[in-house]
Amino acid sequence: MTSDLVGSAKDETGSGRQLSPEQAAAAAMVADARARGLELTGPDGLLKLFTKNVLETALGEEMTEHLGHAKNRADPDRESTNNRNGHRSKTVISDAVGEVEIEVPRDRDSTFEPQIVRKRQRRLGDVDEIVLSLYAKGLTTGEISAHFSEIYGASVSKETVSRITDSVIAEMQEWVSRPLDAVYVAVFVDAIMVKVRDGQVANRPVYAAIGVTVDGRKDVLGLWAGSGGEGAKFWLGVLTDLRNRGMRDVFFLVCDGLKGLPEVVENVWPQTIVQTCIVHLIRISFRLTSRRDTDAIKRGIRAIYTAPTADAALAALDDLDEKWGRTYPAMIRLWRNAWTEFVPFLDYDAEIRAVLCSTNANHSTPATAERYGREGISPARRPR
Repeated sequence: MTSDLVGSAKDETGSGRQLSPEQAAAAAMVADARARGLELTGPDGLLKLFTKNVLETALGEEMTEHLGHAKNRADPDRESTNNRNGHRSKTVISDAVGEVEIEVPRDRDSTFEPQIVRKRQRRLGDVDEIVLSLYAKGLTTGEISAHFSEIYGASVSKETVSRITDSVIAEMQEWVSRPLDAVYVAVFVDAIMVKVRDGQVANRPVYAAIGVTVDGRKDVLGLWAGSGGEGAKFWLGVLTDLRNRGMRDVFFLVCDGLKGLPEVVENVWPQTIVQTCIVHLIRISFRLTSRRDTDAIKRGIRAIYTAPTADAALAALDDLDEKWGRTYPAMIRLWRNAWTEFVPFLDYDAEIRAVLCSTNANHSTPATAERYGREGISPARRPR
């Protein structure tokens, strides 16, 4: 681990194991981040900012088509005297992020009829579904243009759709290429399924990387569109992109079931610890077992992830195997196959484990997975 995180003294965690200076520093920083996270979705998430940017960019290009000229580029000899006349605030409602306040451009003659968010429209439709995918690296210009063509239909010209596409691409490139911090305590990588349009609608994974900085902030580092069959080459490209933007070291990388990712981490950050997502591990365990045995298996699994040491956790797994191995051999194989990447977080106390155990900002603790894992319900979509 980089010397930026190295202290002069060792520290102790609730597990009773002595940590290196690097581990002690990282533990304190991750714990500090626990209450100050930036969510990707939800009312305070980055998706709200994306939605606002996409809508305002599109509305600006619609106004350009309506007036026949870009802002401050009117031909002095034109016949029309209509011009831009400031903006008005409007609040729209998104299923994913709640209320979003946007600035809608106005014209002097009050003849502008916006299309992407029409007058008196409050709830977003298809726009809400595509915003996340627009900011993901890997989509072609044609795919992005197809998104807007689907929204607008014949209500605006192809030239306007092209300008909107170009404007959105230019703006999102600033975000996806921005410099990153040199050191992150943890980076969480997870997949989000989104609808992508290119002739037809298809679900594609968008991979989100969320980093915990050394001062305890969470930052969405980037989004990458995949096909569902990503391997080592894809992940090497993602990690190289992060490194080229200035990230030179990471203490933990937390992921789950992403083929090829753990293997390439060492090529980019040799000392990074790869940690599996405990919430996903628990959820899959429940899907491999019968409902009638849920309570008993909960107790056995809880004994594993709350164990004070790796040896105690292994003993708890052996006990689970003895009781349930013949009935549910697939569940036991799941845990044993994931063991190497499961145990790192056991070096830390309960508070830090709660941060490291999940790739999803909406998963707070393993207990959350116990509650919703059986039905396969994400905590973000749980019944209210």
